[in-house]
Amino acid sequence: MNYTLRIWRQENAEAKGSMVTYKVSGISPDSSFFEMLDILNQQLIEGGQEPVSFDHDCREGICGTCSLYINGRPHGPVKGVTTCQLHMRSFKDGDTITIEPWRAKAFPVIRDLIVDRSALDRIIQAGGYVSINTGGVPDANSIPVPKEQSDDAFDAAACIGCGACVAACANAAAMLFIGAKVSHLALLPQGEIEAEHRVMKMVECMDGLGFGGCSNTYACEAECPKGISVTNIAILNRGFLTASLMKQKEKPSKGDSL
Repeated sequence: MNYTLRIWRQENAEAKGSMVTYKVSGISPDSSFFEMLDILNQQLIEGGQEPVSFDHDCREGICGTCSLYINGRPHGPVKGVTTCQLHMRSFKDGDTITIEPWRAKAFPVIRDLIVDRSALDRIIQAGGYVSINTGGVPDANSIPVPKEQSDDAFDAAACIGCGACVAACANAAAMLFIGAKVSHLALLPQGEIEAEHRVMKMVECMDGLGFGGCSNTYACEAECPKGISVTNIAILNRGFLTASLMKQKEKPSKGDSL
């Protein structure tokens, strides 16, 4: 199969980028998208040109770094997969494929198709964990958790932090990512204790990093490779509202003595 590739090339974060057109031929329909890019890069190297830089930590057992915007969709046209699971049979012979990095202010381009996704790490550092020291590891069944509740927590924990939800959102919001992280901890007894503190810290961090606000278009859920539900955004909003009211209630009034 033969393809025309329009790829975003940008030397570094400060340089001005542009779309560059390449031709690749003889691509097997069973090749993965990354294998197709490998073939392109081999051609470029043999021709004395700079290869296209892209993230592919899946080859090192780390899922979620493949931040490719393919034909206007995060991870490409196939629903429920990351780029490493996208095969060239998903495109027609002779197609023109446009490949860009994630489009978000909070994800600045490092080089070509690689973006800095450390903003998501900073959100986790702000509160996406359980900080209580519980001593040794307890037995798996020592804390009873209802099946439905544990299933919901597990579904939320499936988030791989790829950033597709941010790239798909017109406002570049990280609400689905935070909602998943908040839900999978708050739904379990171990994380419930710090739920209010966690949601306030994570939302505050998100706002400071330049992410946009949610406008409920559900584009994030549609493009999420793990199928994370927008229900988690509702859980996040409810938790944030509760935490805000509790914080406001704790503030001393003017008449109170300090």
